[in-house]
Amino acid sequence: DPSIYPNGSVTLFCDEFTNYNDTSVGIATIKLLNALGYHVGMIDHADSGRAAISKGLLKHAQEVANRNVSIFQDLIHDKMPLIGIEPSAILTFRDEYPRIVDKTRVDAAISIGTNTFLIEEFLMKEFNQGKFDSTLFTTEPRQIILHGHCHQKALADVSDTLWMLSIPQGFCVELLATGCCGMAGSFGYEKEHYRVSQQVGELTLFPKIRQSKMNTIIAASGTSCRHQIADGTKRVALHPIEILFDALSVDTLS
Repeated sequence: DPSIYPNGSVTLFCDEFTNYNDTSVGIATIKLLNALGYHVGMIDHADSGRAAISKGLLKHAQEVANRNVSIFQDLIHDKMPLIGIEPSAILTFRDEYPRIVDKTRVDAAISIGTNTFLIEEFLMKEFNQGKFDSTLFTTEPRQIILHGHCHQKALADVSDTLWMLSIPQGFCVELLATGCCGMAGSFGYEKEHYRVSQQVGELTLFPKIRQSKMNTIIAASGTSCRHQIADGTKRVALHPIEILFDALSVDTLS
């Protein structure tokens, strides 16, 4: 019942990475939003089209974009935001969709994009408006290092993730001065690019991860970044939402 949630409703875009590979991140997102007072709605939709765009399959990407705009155009507005977890997927609504949809759908695509947010962007906006506060979270000290997602750096702001992770009063968060993790979408998954992918990771990211203490929490918004960190350093990186969800106090969860 949406009426029991004091902070209103949001619509969650369950991107293809969350839906098939990182389901635990999606579950944590819904539980966190519920605990913070938000009703979370989901409807059937197409994938984001990110994979098709990255491979130059623009005709297929256009079909996907047209489908999603048709699905969301009457649902998403300034009182019903569209929230996404994977930066490269959700930011497609803001960046590519208005440019590749049919001309008759451009205005609708722009309207949806205006009301589309990364989960970190949305939570920081709501936190700054006083919709919830740090008393809902643990005060236990934790050290966190954050690797910024390239797509997020280009089209949004990694500082939203940094400050979101700083909401719990005991959290100390360091934004690492790292470039690309080396995965670059599907690039690093392809056999012929593996060596180059690992070399890119070794430039800054892998050494910084190895230099961190074992009890330091590693945060990375991108699914490809998290897998690259695991492959290159044997360390587990978490989506920032998983970290914030784990930080909810017992009283909040109950």
